[in-house]
Amino acid sequence: MPANILVVEDEPAIQELLALNITQAGHNAIRALSVEIAQNLMRETTPDLILLDWMLPGMNGLEFARKLKSDNHTKSIPIIMLTARGDEYDKVRGLEVGADDYVTKPFSPRELNARIKAVLRRRAPQMTDDPIEIAGLRLDPTTHRVTGNQTNIDLGPTEFRLLHFFMTNAERVHTRSQLLDKVWGDRVFVEDRTVDVHIRRLRNALAVSGHENLVQTVRGAGYRLSEKSDEKIA
Repeated sequence: MPANILVVEDEPAIQELLALNITQAGHNAIRALSVEIAQNLMRETTPDLILLDWMLPGMNGLEFARKLKSDNHTKSIPIIMLTARGDEYDKVRGLEVGADDYVTKPFSPRELNARIKAVLRRRAPQMTDDPIEIAGLRLDPTTHRVTGNQTNIDLGPTEFRLLHFFMTNAERVHTRSQLLDKVWGDRVFVEDRTVDVHIRRLRNALAVSGHENLVQTVRGAGYRLSEKSDEKIA
């Protein structure tokens, strides 16, 4: 699943290079020349990852990172700091405010893409293209195919995203609101019960291979995907 990556960089040439690398890696690049522009863009779309330059006009990257990590709405967004500052002290400052990684300029596109992939794998695995398999159920984000015990499973786009999120966050319980934020997007306004409809559709599709019981209802809490059968399906 492509990630929406916000590039906050005030040098147009570097920003262009970063956006090109992100696009070639299969993700969507959102560009901002300043923190002010980035904040306006984030009112419309919450990014899955932020590439944040340290030296920016107005509010600098370090201050912006600190602000993002102190806000409940944005604190979970992973941040990779971009800077010419290579001293250990500066790296520690970036990590202390909550940055997930630190890339020193100049850097190679290959290194940057590797760092992006590593951070997404840790913080937002549903945004990577790594195949995942649980209990004989296999999902391949690249080919958009799902198979269960060698049987092809036909899923709609929402059910595919829902299953991908569940499989990359197995055993964790998610409320309806959390699923709406992570699968539908926090700027999409639909009723919580919409989740129930798609859960039923997902289970019906998984029944073809006998995997419908992996998607479990945790009463009073939400839903989870688990190989354990200690919860009854509602």
